[in-house]
Amino acid sequence: MAKIVVRDTTAHGIPASECADALRDRLSDQERPSDHEVRDAAAALDAGEVTDERALFRDAEVIVGGSLSEADLDAADSLKLFACSSAGVGHLDLDAFRERGVTVTNASGVHGPNIAEHVLGWMLMITRRLDEGLRRQERREWRHFQATGELQGSRVCVVGLGAIGETLVERLSGFDLETVGVRYTPEKGGPTDEVYGFDEINRALRGVDYLAIACPLSETTEGLIGAEQLGHLPSDAVLVNVGRGPIVDTDALVRALRGNKIRAAALDVTDPEPLPEDHELWNLGNAYVTPHNAGHTPHYWERVAGILARNLERVDETGSYDDLENQVS
Repeated sequence: MAKIVVRDTTAHGIPASECADALRDRLSDQERPSDHEVRDAAAALDAGEVTDERALFRDAEVIVGGSLSEADLDAADSLKLFACSSAGVGHLDLDAFRERGVTVTNASGVHGPNIAEHVLGWMLMITRRLDEGLRRQERREWRHFQATGELQGSRVCVVGLGAIGETLVERLSGFDLETVGVRYTPEKGGPTDEVYGFDEINRALRGVDYLAIACPLSETTEGLIGAEQLGHLPSDAVLVNVGRGPIVDTDALVRALRGNKIRAAALDVTDPEPLPEDHELWNLGNAYVTPHNAGHTPHYWERVAGILARNLERVDETGSYDDLENQVS
């Protein structure tokens, strides 16, 4: 039996207590129900059972949460697995985990459905000009307007073919369109009709009607989409960024939008972020901004719990905390 502690934290405003509840349900529903003990740190603190959640770490074999400091690790003598509740682990000292023999997994994949739907929503809204329909509704104005076109028959470039990019391509498959993928390792192929490497980005962008950016920020991707790349897009192209703001050169994007070099941009991430109140992007009629909330989903902790439940089932079968789903260290 493993003792599992779910840290007192939140994700997109949702308390991790939901993860503890979902994990208990998943473990009891497995074909071979386990007797793992799941402790909810928030509940323990609220009940006065402990005054510091580190008191729960001492005999925990598994801890779930967004981060774990060196002091936390020192308190967790029995720790075998840290199930990080975020996809990114750049904030973790992975060397410290390795030195202690602690396996680390991440939550890659939990955002696939919701962020893909966010991208698709922007594409449909801009194409069908639904925002114009809402404006006319506010004015109680019954007057027809024209859509810009259809998704059908268009060419969509998805930069980043991880869990989010692949899910987006899957969602797009019913629209009878052409897809182009850009990824670090094009030799892996992908679900798109064509696959290019980041060094071939200009070639991939030619004739693209919709550019969806869903890759992580790195030395390779920072500034990936600048004036040169925007210049390869047709003037009626739409850019959607759900990756990270610095992947797109903001000044170059503003110039392209102001000069109608591209039709529109929908940005869930910006550079800088948060976007200052006086930033020009707020005032452009062809720029649509959401405050980095594409990642929100009511199913977040349920999916985090699902990854951990599958991994615990594997541990029960093999006796090893290795070769786990989403293992990063």
